[in-house]
Amino acid sequence: MIAPLAAREAFLEWLVRERRASPETVEAYGRDVADLLGFLSAHQGGEPDLAALRLADLRAFLAHRAAQGIGAASRARQLSALKTFLRFLVRRHGLEPLPLGGLTGPRRKPPVPRALTESQARTAMTDSAEDSPALAARNQALFTLLYGCGLRISEALSLDMRDAPRAGTGLRVMGKGQKERVVPVLPAVEAAMAEWLRHRGPAGPDAPLFTGAKGGRLDPGVAQRALRDLRRATGLPEHATPHALRHSFATHLLGGGADLRAIQELLGHASLSTTQRYASVDQAGLLETWRRAHPRAD
Repeated sequence: MIAPLAAREAFLEWLVRERRASPETVEAYGRDVADLLGFLSAHQGGEPDLAALRLADLRAFLAHRAAQGIGAASRARQLSALKTFLRFLVRRHGLEPLPLGGLTGPRRKPPVPRALTESQARTAMTDSAEDSPALAARNQALFTLLYGCGLRISEALSLDMRDAPRAGTGLRVMGKGQKERVVPVLPAVEAAMAEWLRHRGPAGPDAPLFTGAKGGRLDPGVAQRALRDLRRATGLPEHATPHALRHSFATHLLGGGADLRAIQELLGHASLSTTQRYASVDQAGLLETWRRAHPRAD
């Protein structure tokens, strides 16, 4: 059995090379394993012996984290990371398997996505809080893309000039886990993008599609701040964020009668259960439809 710190390093390298995990995931999993090893050092009174690890030790660790004030969602996420770590050690380093299926973490209720109304989404796409016409065009193109194609902010900002959306053709998007999907492009998206490209000027195919003030790839924090400024200038609600535009894309499609499976493909969700959250979002719209259509609704 390899030493605890070496086991952690081997695990993180596996996440990068074989699982192709994002840097954020690798960093979070590294912290989770470090937290466990630190706890075991105190709990076992010396360097942790992972070969002697028991379910009782993991339960004690979760109880310790709860006593530190760590929330249920964070503890559940941490347990998931640690299960992945231990299964890795079983497969690659001969650790005796633990009955991890019997170890359940705190229950967490997935947050219900908060969508904008159609008029609020239109405001995000057409209004601006910028004095610069170029920055206004950039922000409007970005927000129109998020709402019109249902992209994550990271997906939109990773696009290069060669990927500039054009109506009538599919936009290829590289999503989580290096999974590629193709989404249709609306004329409104193409028009907003054309206006931004007019301000941006010519650039090579490998150049970033969305740029910051110094010409480099636009930082997500700058995009989030731009929408925050727009909220304050136009009275949009506090939940109007770049990701809320993606939520709104899905919710409005669902309200228009789109199939959940189709929405799952457009969003790039690995599991339909993730997409099904939007069904609860649209309950108000469904109730209003029932009231208008049902003969005994009055």
